[in-house]
Amino acid sequence: MQIQPGVYRHYKGPEYRVFSVAQHSETEEWVVFYQALYGEFGLWVRPVSMFLESVEVDGEQVPRFALVKAEETLFTCGDAEAG
Repeated sequence: MQIQPGVYRHYKGPEYRVFSVAQHSETEEWVVFYQALYGEFGLWVRPVSMFLESVEVDGEQVPRFALVKAEETLFTCGDAEAG
């Protein structure tokens, strides 16, 4: 599964803008580069595997992040396959 740039909602409620995926220089692990759309608008990276995983909420499995609005790609990372 590929991660599309755009706005995502975290299962706890806040929204984030995903810019791209990138590869860690030392481990070569793929990470998601994203920004909080609240508070201080912090920039974050998270492993793709963790970004795409489901979490349990009230006994139900839900995606950690769910796409709310797709946006155009702002960055490219070669032939990166996320997931």
